[in-house]
Amino acid sequence: MALTFDIVLSGLVLGGMYALIAMGLTLQYGIARIMNLSYGESLIASAFAALFLYTGMAVNPILGLLVIVPLSFAANWLLYQIVLSPLVKRARNQGMLEVDSILGTFGVLFVIQGLMLVAFGGSLQSYSYLSVPVHILTTTLAANRILALLFALVIGGGIYLMLTRTRFGTALRAVAVNPVAAQLSGIDIRAASALAFAGGGAIAAAGGVLISMFLTFSAASGVVFTMKALIVVIMGGVGNMLGALVAGLLLGVSETAVARLVDPGLTIAVTYALFLSVLLWRPTGLFGRPAR
Repeated sequence: MALTFDIVLSGLVLGGMYALIAMGLTLQYGIARIMNLSYGESLIASAFAALFLYTGMAVNPILGLLVIVPLSFAANWLLYQIVLSPLVKRARNQGMLEVDSILGTFGVLFVIQGLMLVAFGGSLQSYSYLSVPVHILTTTLAANRILALLFALVIGGGIYLMLTRTRFGTALRAVAVNPVAAQLSGIDIRAASALAFAGGGAIAAAGGVLISMFLTFSAASGVVFTMKALIVVIMGGVGNMLGALVAGLLLGVSETAVARLVDPGLTIAVTYALFLSVLLWRPTGLFGRPAR
């Protein structure tokens, strides 16, 4: 019983991080229609920024969010306007845009990764912030993991409420469902896409800062988080925020259970097994709607 509770609680912490990260990619792909392969690099760059602020300037990561997240929003907005907007203009259909965005962001991936390698090297990095044990019923977790989960829930909940309870969120969801109809309704598709892409980058930055508090990372770690985010987005249903939340939590608990009960080396295997099982059962994802 104690082991089960420990697995579930630890899995929820990891799954909460996956869900938050996937929300950002859901915005970028579901609304802006950009398959951003450099997504994980944005996340790791934010983790390095948190490391620099904490070790170099004694700024704790939570306060660092107030600096890193807005900077990431601005950087991703500029990336969309300068690099991706020309691709959107010339794309004759959705398929062409996806191919062009994959190729374009693949190049951005190596640019960001190269800059991180020059600045921080290729070794694993970490820092100690609130690494104190907290006893919860029959299990013990580090305080930084609990804090990261709480902030992930607050940020994720705020994003969900913004999308479902505000006029701006309704406009973004309209663009995700039917861009042509949204444009006929007076919604500026280009502006909405740019803001969604920038917002996704800001969410990635928040996830990077929170993850940096309790995980080691390196300049080459970005591809792992891009992969996990893609899996969660597809499992939950492309463009569905609730689906990303459920799929992220499911993936986190499954990986933790396998790591604790079987072998940590099998976590990637169980990730893909779960991913393939969901696709075979529901090709559109857990909360995706079949095309008509």
